[in-house]
Amino acid sequence: MRGMIAATALLAACGLALGGGAARAEDAHPILRVQVGPRIEGAVSGRLLVFAQPLATAKADAKGGVIESVDVDPFAEHKGHVSAREVGTVRAGATIDIDLDGIAAPQAFSLLPPGEYAIQAVLDQNHSYNYNGRGEGDLISPVATLTLPLAAGTTLVLDKVEPAFDPFNPPADAPKGTAERVAAARPHLTAIDFVSPSLSAFWGRPITMKGWVLTPPGYESGQDRYPTAYYTHGFGGTAPYLVGQAARMYEAMAKKTAPPMIWVYLDESSATGTHEFADSVNNGPWGQALTQELIPDLEKHWRMDATVNGRFLNGHSSGGWATLWLQTRYPKVFGGTWSTSPDPSDFHDFTGVDLYAPGANLYFGRDGSALPIARDHAKVLATMRDSTAMEEALGEYGGQMRSFDWVFSPRGPDGRPLPMFDRATGAVDPAVVAYWSQHYDIAARLKANWPALKPDLDGKVHLIVGTADTFYLDGAAHRLEAVMKGLGAKTDFRYLPDKTHFDIYAVGDDRQALMRQIAWEMYAVARPGSKPPAPAGP
Repeated sequence: MRGMIAATALLAACGLALGGGAARAEDAHPILRVQVGPRIEGAVSGRLLVFAQPLATAKADAKGGVIESVDVDPFAEHKGHVSAREVGTVRAGATIDIDLDGIAAPQAFSLLPPGEYAIQAVLDQNHSYNYNGRGEGDLISPVATLTLPLAAGTTLVLDKVEPAFDPFNPPADAPKGTAERVAAARPHLTAIDFVSPSLSAFWGRPITMKGWVLTPPGYESGQDRYPTAYYTHGFGGTAPYLVGQAARMYEAMAKKTAPPMIWVYLDESSATGTHEFADSVNNGPWGQALTQELIPDLEKHWRMDATVNGRFLNGHSSGGWATLWLQTRYPKVFGGTWSTSPDPSDFHDFTGVDLYAPGANLYFGRDGSALPIARDHAKVLATMRDSTAMEEALGEYGGQMRSFDWVFSPRGPDGRPLPMFDRATGAVDPAVVAYWSQHYDIAARLKANWPALKPDLDGKVHLIVGTADTFYLDGAAHRLEAVMKGLGAKTDFRYLPDKTHFDIYAVGDDRQALMRQIAWEMYAVARPGSKPPAPAGP
């Protein structure tokens, strides 16, 4: 009973409502019936999600006014709405009633303004929606136009199975030239499927590290060794996603606008979000597995420099934190990191909140105002409270905030990570933060260990972030820079004026300009005296 009361309080405080079976007539909860289509084969189960967006807004956001899907985005101006419930094993023809006020965010559906809405249902079979949205095997209904308040007996049919994403067969609406780039890079890409002994021992089952090795033009016909860059993606990325990034780099090397290097594209996704290549009591020893197992294995099979000044790191967002962490945690392994827009590296500024302050709260400031989590320059797009409520509605695993807990937190009595903050109130748990600080606050770690780290780390940290970063990540970067300067460290922190989280690599219409610049900076460390080609004339 105490657990039920706590769950009810949490959901209510997050803008969610907890349903308890069939609604009574006096409750006036909107009940939507969802049916498993007759052509769906076999047993299915998962988290049933119903998405809604005002029809006029959905049409305005859709290409050509054709609404192909309805979804939510906690960081967008038009966020949408979602309701959810867990579904046990069912088969074709089965019907599921979902109380749209039961678990809903950012508010119960009965509180939405009356009118026409675009609505779609999805059965998330792998419980992965919180990480990267709908994916292989999910069941999807057509988009329907429904009027709220909802009429009794309204039904949606789950009649489509989401196919697997094939990175080597880009969709028709992919940017121009994508198919040609991917086709050119494909012969030079080799999949990584490495079973890690240490991770397998931790989990008690085989755990495979995934990614790609990209070789430069001419590799197959020569005997040269090459510097190697290890790249990992941000939150929401997967191994298939990395193919597009590799194809762009291969094109640049083929055109000689990027230096000849081996690129290793690492998948840091997991069922709990991103593991960020941190050794964690919850996710396992990912840093150890990379540096002591995978890299030595790769260097046995590929003509890599296999020296400290021939191994480099690059990543963005969560990948930026991962590469910053790997460089500072394993400075004898890597010759430098170029980390862009990394997640908070100093927990005195966790997207604007000082986690160490007495009474710290992620939802509300000292004056009671709602704290933001995302912005478009000066315009606030989302609050931490609303985005967390949406994450909680979408599911228990894979969301950004829970992903942080899985990486940084101690393990609780139930075997799961302790939450850093209360999802109902936003209150920060000082005991959990103390653990975060001791193990994963990069600035604090450098302060405590700089004399020992300096010989192998000094001058190797390159951090690049926009002054208008969408998630306020420039704040933590400034704090980390101040700590490193206070230690007398050689620093390279770049704050790109007016750049956000999503356009930081762009110069004009060239969205990969910064990536190529980073590649040449790495190459200059491995091959002193090398210089990028002169810019082409007008």
